[in-house]
Amino acid sequence: MPAPLALTMGEPAGIGGEIALQAWLRRAESVPPFYLIDAPDRLARLAHELGWDVKLQVIGNRGEALGAFADALPVLPIGDSPAARPGHPDPADQKLVLRAIDIAVADVRAGHAAALVTNPINKDELYRAGFRHPGHTEYLAELAGSCEPAVMMLASAELRVVPVTIHLALRDAIAALSSEAIVHAGRVVDAALRRDFAIPAPVIAVAGLNPHAGEAGGLGREDIDIVAPAIAALRAAGIDARGPLAADTLFHDAARRGYDAALCMYHDQALIPIKTLDFDGAVNVTLGLPFVRTSPDHGTAFDIAGQGVARPNSLIAALKLAAAMAARRAKN
Repeated sequence: MPAPLALTMGEPAGIGGEIALQAWLRRAESVPPFYLIDAPDRLARLAHELGWDVKLQVIGNRGEALGAFADALPVLPIGDSPAARPGHPDPADQKLVLRAIDIAVADVRAGHAAALVTNPINKDELYRAGFRHPGHTEYLAELAGSCEPAVMMLASAELRVVPVTIHLALRDAIAALSSEAIVHAGRVVDAALRRDFAIPAPVIAVAGLNPHAGEAGGLGREDIDIVAPAIAALRAAGIDARGPLAADTLFHDAARRGYDAALCMYHDQALIPIKTLDFDGAVNVTLGLPFVRTSPDHGTAFDIAGQGVARPNSLIAALKLAAAMAARRAKN
């Protein structure tokens, strides 16, 4: 890799610190070099309390991470030490959570980092501190200066899914669904599958909104009036989009072999199948940004934070996928 990956601190009361330490401890498993934007004293204390032999190396120049990674976890200091204890967030820490994201985005845009990997944040705590974005994805899109909405993909070895509407109440998701939103997501997904996943002729399965894709209007006209026209527009643009397909038969083994990604109409329609298939290994990927961003597909896990039992599988998968995507982009 010409540059290391930038990994953000995430919510300091959650499991981000310990899964980052574990990812470095498992570096022999082809974990790509990364540096962690965090407080070195917090990490040293956490490693000591968990009994893990982790050597830390404070860096200033991001390039130092490549040479240091084999022997020490490179840490770029965040500037302050968080006040939170495991499982007990502190509102004062939210400025550090956002600072880590800001630094990482600046680094990847400047070429100091090959890609961005983010540890989980806690939106409730951020909202209390004045954060006004729906989540990570929207904040990153603003930092990137993106004119178009970013698109969230959840990816694993078994399945890739994309929710067209994301963090909305179900009634609001149905009201917000539009042909334009489906077409935008389909275009972004098709481009990403070609560029970032090296799939030359991707097939996108489009789930219907209603049970059985509406049963020809018997269970609602949304699939006729909203979803089907979007699929027609995607196909007219040369994108192999198929549907609307009944969501209840879209995710079994044989069905998954027929497409490269599934475009879903709302959050749980996408996330329930992938978390059922691969809860520990799925990765959150933000599409439509001018840089690569991945994240573990889980939250802060306050209930087990600081106990050393959190599994780093999803973070390791996020690091590996970020490195692979960045390498493919570098070749283009």
